[in-house]
Amino acid sequence: MRKIALVAAASAAALSLAACSEATEDAAEETVESAEADAEANAEAVEAGAEEAAAEVDGEMAEVEAEVEGETVDEAAAD
Repeated sequence: MRKIALVAAASAAALSLAACSEATEDAAEETVESAEADAEANAEAVEAGAEEAAAEVDGEMAEVEAEVEGETVDEAAAD
């Protein structure tokens, strides 16, 4: 009788550990997916910021060229 109870307790403990490991694995998978989504969102934000900065620099360069060459900003931008 005692052996049966011991085997049953050991089996219950093994099942509990297996379930715990599965829950931990699921939580880790969710964390990885969340980190991936955050990284993608950050990359998109950086890309948008870089494009905006490049457009601003282009506009500033056209203004400087227009002033140096005696042109309008539109003419300088077309060059």
